[in-house]
Amino acid sequence: MPRSNDNTSKIFYKGRSDDFVVFVDDLTTLNNWRKDKSVPLTDVVNGWKIFVTHKHGAQGVLDGASNASLENEFGTANEDDCMVKILEGGEYQNSPSRESQGDRNISKGPSAITR
Repeated sequence: MPRSNDNTSKIFYKGRSDDFVVFVDDLTTLNNWRKDKSVPLTDVVNGWKIFVTHKHGAQGVLDGASNASLENEFGTANEDDCMVKILEGGEYQNSPSRESQGDRNISKGPSAITR
């Protein structure tokens, strides 16, 4: 996953029963793979995980796709086959990540925050 304000590149696949998301490294590598399947998928994807958004579009909450949801949409629960179908038929999207919003220095304790 990208850090703070790095761009997020993903493939959004709008399915019949659910929406799926796979994160990729960049568009150039994806297009190279689409033209030449000898490019390893590990060079294309950014983390070997398929996410589901529960029909909330590309910006919905991402949960790991279950075998049942993969089976319902693609006819197989084999992640390799599903990944290929998503990468081939999905829409590329690129957007900046949201900045991390966390405590900056919690080592000073709670009294430092209230001052």
